[in-house]
Amino acid sequence: MTGLSTGVSRLRVLAIANQKGGVGKTTTAINLGTALAAVGERVLVIDFDPQGNASTGLGIALETRMKTSYDVMTGAAGLLEAAVPTAIPGLHVVPANSDLVGLETSLMSDVSRPFKLRDAVAALVGQLRARPADAQFNYALIDCPPSLNLLTLNALAAAHAVLVPVQCEFFALEGISQLKETIDQIRAALNPGLEIQGVVLTMHDARTTLSKEVAENVRAFFGPKVYESVIPRNTRVAEAPSHGKPILLYDYDCAGSQAYIRLATEIIERERQTKAA
Repeated sequence: MTGLSTGVSRLRVLAIANQKGGVGKTTTAINLGTALAAVGERVLVIDFDPQGNASTGLGIALETRMKTSYDVMTGAAGLLEAAVPTAIPGLHVVPANSDLVGLETSLMSDVSRPFKLRDAVAALVGQLRARPADAQFNYALIDCPPSLNLLTLNALAAAHAVLVPVQCEFFALEGISQLKETIDQIRAALNPGLEIQGVVLTMHDARTTLSKEVAENVRAFFGPKVYESVIPRNTRVAEAPSHGKPILLYDYDCAGSQAYIRLATEIIERERQTKAA
């Protein structure tokens, strides 16, 4: 079985993954999705974490999540059916809730369980073909849980590429090599086209020697895969989710907002280079 062909649609699927918790996956999914939408891209965020924090951070209240990513994974709903609009024009989200905790049990006897999301994305691509260009999605961002479980496996099997957030702290590189090995295994067994789109340094504090050293170590490990754009440790970024808003809506002028806009621009440029190659 192979991953999705990049030629069938304008849709690019990026999994935001790192098995370590607290590295900024959800914050990156929310704010990168918003920044991409702000520069004219149409974006679908797929909340794939049972905590549902990406949904909350995009203003989708728990009681309004009628269809979720659990329904998508069990075949009760398609991605387009489950997607709900956010306050940001061009940005939709497939919400999540704690139902995802029971997914492995629900799919235990299903031999196709690693490919449920890939099949749902393929169905979405088919639906998008019938829509006008300005009603399609250019990007799907999958907010993965902080573990290498069935959900992350599905995300990596469905994605064209992986975006890896790495926190600028002492244990940053712990587990990174394991994630890289996992990506290599997924490429060999489930999705030959899977690649690392890039690595984003998060929670960077330019005042500390530690942040500088971690950034240097990550760049030495991943080389040019590391984005030039760095997400600073920023109080406003940390506050925004509690207000149900991406940082670009909460405080457009803060350093965190501007960093995510730069990151979005850099990702779009890499995508253009990928398509031109």
